[in-house]
Amino acid sequence: MSEETRPGGSGDIDWRLLTPLLAHVVITQLMVVVVRVTVSYRTIELGLPVVWLGVISAGFAILPIFTAVRIGRYIDRGHDAHAAWIGSALILAAAVALWAWSTSAALLLAFTIVLGFGHMFLMASQQMLTVRSANAGGREVAFGHYMVAVSIGQGLGPLLVSWIGGEATVPATGPLFIVGVISGALCMTIALTIRPAPKPEHKGDGPNVPLIDLFRRPGMLAVLTASVVTVTAGDLLVIYLPLVGAERNIDASHIGLLLTVRSAAALVARIFYARLIYAMGRMPLTLVSTLVGAAAFVLMAVPSLPVMYVAAVAIGLGLGIAATLTISGIVDVAPPEARGTAMTLRITGNRLGLAVIPFVASVVAAATGAAGILLLTAGSLTACAVGMKVSQKRT
Repeated sequence: MSEETRPGGSGDIDWRLLTPLLAHVVITQLMVVVVRVTVSYRTIELGLPVVWLGVISAGFAILPIFTAVRIGRYIDRGHDAHAAWIGSALILAAAVALWAWSTSAALLLAFTIVLGFGHMFLMASQQMLTVRSANAGGREVAFGHYMVAVSIGQGLGPLLVSWIGGEATVPATGPLFIVGVISGALCMTIALTIRPAPKPEHKGDGPNVPLIDLFRRPGMLAVLTASVVTVTAGDLLVIYLPLVGAERNIDASHIGLLLTVRSAAALVARIFYARLIYAMGRMPLTLVSTLVGAAAFVLMAVPSLPVMYVAAVAIGLGLGIAATLTISGIVDVAPPEARGTAMTLRITGNRLGLAVIPFVASVVAAATGAAGILLLTAGSLTACAVGMKVSQKRT
């Protein structure tokens, strides 16, 4: 098969756009992971009740839920790069504020909301920039590169936390927040190098695709549900693994390494993403990867550090593939003129999950400890896989 006809050949991908985008994705993920883990440690450092972990995590989703469709419509009018600039400015502002003024639960919540607002802009814009960087023949490869960049950033972030935090069970948060500020500034700098899209062929003031029509498209609800469950599962691990460490007297270096191992495993899985989807098909791969993630969360509940490392690898492999499938699946299901809106609907569903499930999980944690959250997550992933299989049989 020639390079021109092979999926992901040189004629299929615009590397002048994809290369700076991938660098931006790496720094974005690194910054958000570092800041969110540090917020969890800051909550513990301030002696706040464990319920605040859920409240603050829910705050990460509040404002984006009410602005998601507007952001999607804005991107669909050809403003994908502009949305990346706005999101980068917001997360930089949030990082500076958390470093300088995170002295109370209310301030932690407020600045985390700003971080979530910026993150919404960035996730939607980066995914649409990935679509713009490739034609149909190179799209799966471009998304594979995008998710590899996500994994690198998610791996480097915890590695920095581990290195700076050292052996302390609850590390000092000041130096970690400084890392967030530096990486936020770098994110802003790289964002400004991403060129805007040419004017779209369709009129920017044309009629929008109604949201109800997007929801009714075959496969859309199944992809959205899978996205919510898989993304929320990964987010819960980031939020509550520090609590697991504190309960089991595991120092911060191991917590950081566990998250790094998970991200490294996801990176390896995503390198082979395009080959796997061609070999297995979208739905079988989605079911297998989701069930692997569910089994891994059960293992993570076992109070044994070696078993936890095995579980971290399996979570990375399972959820790494499952999360990638939900993104590329949206592109396949949505019409081209509404892909930005569809992407923000996907992120809105994720945010609703992040707003509700962590709060429920914090209540579970107060009653059962962090192990209860891990088992709850395993159950939700299993239910998601069963639901997708039943839905497939009905269509």
